[in-house]
Amino acid sequence: MSSAAPPNFVIFFADDLGFGDLSSYGHPSSLTRSLDALAEGGLRFTDFYVTVGGCSPSRAALLTGRHETRSGIYPGVLYPGSIGGLPLNETTIATMLKPLGYATAAVGKWHLGLGANGTYLPTNHGFDHFLGIPYSHDQGPCANLTCFPPDVKCFGHCDLGTVPVPLMKDDKIIQQPVDFLQLEKSYSLFATDFIKTSVQNKQPFFLYYPSHHTHYPQFAGSRAAGRTSRGPFGDALLEFDTSIGEVMDALAMSGVIQNTLVFFSSDNGPEMLRRSRGGTAGLLKCGKATTYEGGVREPAIAFWPGKVSPGVTHALASTLDILPTVAKLSGATLPPVALDGVDISETLFRQAPSKRQSMMFWSLNPSKQIGLHALRLGQYKAYFYTHGSDKSSTGPDPDCVAPMASHNPPLVFDLDSDPSELYSLSMKDRPDLLDRIMAAKASLEASMEFGESQIDKGRDPHLEPCCNPECSPKPSCCRCPQAQPEQGQRPPPRVVL
Repeated sequence: MSSAAPPNFVIFFADDLGFGDLSSYGHPSSLTRSLDALAEGGLRFTDFYVTVGGCSPSRAALLTGRHETRSGIYPGVLYPGSIGGLPLNETTIATMLKPLGYATAAVGKWHLGLGANGTYLPTNHGFDHFLGIPYSHDQGPCANLTCFPPDVKCFGHCDLGTVPVPLMKDDKIIQQPVDFLQLEKSYSLFATDFIKTSVQNKQPFFLYYPSHHTHYPQFAGSRAAGRTSRGPFGDALLEFDTSIGEVMDALAMSGVIQNTLVFFSSDNGPEMLRRSRGGTAGLLKCGKATTYEGGVREPAIAFWPGKVSPGVTHALASTLDILPTVAKLSGATLPPVALDGVDISETLFRQAPSKRQSMMFWSLNPSKQIGLHALRLGQYKAYFYTHGSDKSSTGPDPDCVAPMASHNPPLVFDLDSDPSELYSLSMKDRPDLLDRIMAAKASLEASMEFGESQIDKGRDPHLEPCCNPECSPKPSCCRCPQAQPEQGQRPPPRVVL
C-alpha cells in the first residue's frame, strides 16, 4: 500500500483478557471508554485467535508470525532465571521494520526471556527502547503490590523465593522492586513521549505495548483504583484503557493518527481459577491454558481512520497474521523463514474474506509425536485431544479441568451455530467433513518444524535480575528503591479519534 509517508504501527496487547471482558464484546460492567471508541471507529473481529493459551508462547507467535513450536518457546512459559529465551535469529516485527528507518519501542511485559547479560531483552530483538518488566509481574514477591489505597494487599499469592520484580529501561534495572501503583502511568508517559519524539524526528514508528493488565493479581494506581463497579479486575482494565486513551491522544495531537494502524488484542483467555478476578470468556468454553475457544479466541480491534472502515468482521484471523500484514503495509521484506501468518490487509480495508482457512492449536506442552490438539477449519473446530487446566478451574464445566483425553474420530463442533462447543457433530453423518479435517491435520502437522525448546534449557538463579548483583543475602537484598522511573502528570484522556 502506498502513501506519502510510511505508516506507523501501534499494538496494544492485554494479558489474560477474555473474549467477554470488554463492553464492546458484551460485558455489562467493564468501563473501557477508550477501547469502546476504538471498537466504534474500527473493525471488530469475532473470530480472532492466538496460537496457545499461555503468555510466553503467545507473545513469541505475535512478534514473529510463527508458531511458538518453531521458535522453541515451549513447554509452558519463561521464568526470571530461565537460561533460554526467544532466539536471536528469530525476526520480530521490530527487526523487520528497522531497515526501513522505523523507530521502535516496547513498553510493558516482555516475557520472552532475559538470559545472561540481558541476551534476550527487547533491545536485542529490534527495539530501540524498552521500559518494562522482563517477565510476568507475579513471578516474584508482590507484598508491595496493593490494589486500593492506603495499603490493602492484593488477592492471592505471587512467587516467593525469587528476586523482587524489577523495572528495566533498555537493559538496566532502574527500580527494584517496582512501584506497581505508578507503573502504568510511567508506561503511558514513555509511550506518548516515544510517539512525540518519533514525529519530531520525522521517523515512522512501531510501538509494542503489552500491558500487565489484566493478569492476576490485579493492581491499579490512584486514577483507576476503586473507580469501577467490577472490582480489582475492572479497575486494572480501566487503568490500561486510560493509557490507551492517552496514546491515542498523542497520535491525534501529533498529527499522525490518520497514518497509523492501531491493533488491540490479548495473549490468551481468562484465568478462571481466580473467579471474578480472573476475567471471563463470555459464551465461549473454558479459558487460559486450554485449547478450547475460551482459551484461544480473543477480542481484537483494528483502527485506522480513513483506511479501516468501522464494522464487524467474521473473517478468521490470528496474531500470526500481524507480521505479514505489517510487512505488506510498510513495504518491509518478509523474513526468509517459514511463516504461519497471512496478510489480512484486504480484510482490514475491504472486509474481504480472509486468506486464512485454518488455525492449528498445540497445547502448552506440545509434542511432535502426539501432534495437533485441535484444528479450526472454516466454521468447524476439531479436537483430537482435549485437556483441561487448573488455570480454567472453578467453573461448572468439568471439561475445563479434565485430564488429557484422545478422540478418534475427533470431536467436531460447528462454531457458527454452537460457539460454546456444547454439541459435537456425528462424523458418521459427515464423512466428507471428516476427510477434509484429517487431510488438513496431516498437511499442517507435516509443515511444522519443532525448534529447540528454550524453556527446557532450565533455570539458573544467578540469572535472576538484581540491581545490586554483589549483595547478600540474595534474593532479598536485590532492592534499589531509590532509582525511580520518570513520572509525569497527565490530564484525563480525551480519546481524540
